[in-house]
Amino acid sequence: MFNRTVIVVLLIALFAGLGLLASRHFFSGPAAPQPDLRAVKLFPQPRELPAFALQQSDGTQLVPGELHGHWTLVFIGFTFCPDVCPMTLAQLAQAQKQWEALPESTRPRVLFVSVDPERDTPDRIGEYAHAFHRDTLAATADIPSLETFARSLSMVFAKVPAPEGAPADQYSIDHSASMAVLDPGGRMAGVITGSAVDDPAAIAADLAALTRAPRP
Repeated sequence: MFNRTVIVVLLIALFAGLGLLASRHFFSGPAAPQPDLRAVKLFPQPRELPAFALQQSDGTQLVPGELHGHWTLVFIGFTFCPDVCPMTLAQLAQAQKQWEALPESTRPRVLFVSVDPERDTPDRIGEYAHAFHRDTLAATADIPSLETFARSLSMVFAKVPAPEGAPADQYSIDHSASMAVLDPGGRMAGVITGSAVDDPAAIAADLAALTRAPRP
């Protein structure tokens, strides 16, 4: 009798659990479809970023919570960059101009992170980034923190010594040219790579569509 009673209780619990799962699926309905995207490649599931603390150009700290509420594009570089950085920020500025009609509370953002703290002070990166667009966020940190942050975004950078005979401070930095796409929860949700980086119209359209889409 005891065993039969236990089995009956377990069966009741099993069917109750199945019924709960079925009701949740029924009432929650199917997942909201993602918009068609041309530049952004979304991951099947966004991933949480490890804790980080960067120093913004205004002297305040940039921590994960500061990136919540907006879709954010993250690009790493340095202000002495001769080509990739100014070209990318100029193209992103074109996208940012197209987002100005969106509500400020949800408008997509661009975060430029300098991986050259030896030369790029917070004031310098602020002036540099804002010369392209006033809304661009700019930040940096010490090298260990920057390495951890970049690695969490699947990005890399490395210092290249100055040419022989040139002053030591005329070094360069090799760095990833891709962009990380963070969702409104501050999670890494996707990337922009390859030729898509050079397509501001597609970037603008994709981020606007993601901003307007229902949140999961």
